[in-house]
Amino acid sequence: MPKQKSHSGTKKRFKVTGSGKVMKQGAGMRHNLEKKSSRVTRRLNQEQVLAPADAKVVKKLLNK
Repeated sequence: MPKQKSHSGTKKRFKVTGSGKVMKQGAGMRHNLEKKSSRVTRRLNQEQVLAPADAKVVKKLLNK
């Protein structure tokens, strides 16, 4: 049986930490940044932990 390939779109959007959590980029940092306060943009720019139900699906796509 050949090896399974990981989903290339998922590889670009998520990363798995050493402890097994799945991290993602926060939404809302693409446009309309002038209207958002500096406090909001700093918060949105941090990576966020994915919800456990979603993390299960992402790990399956990444073959982890």
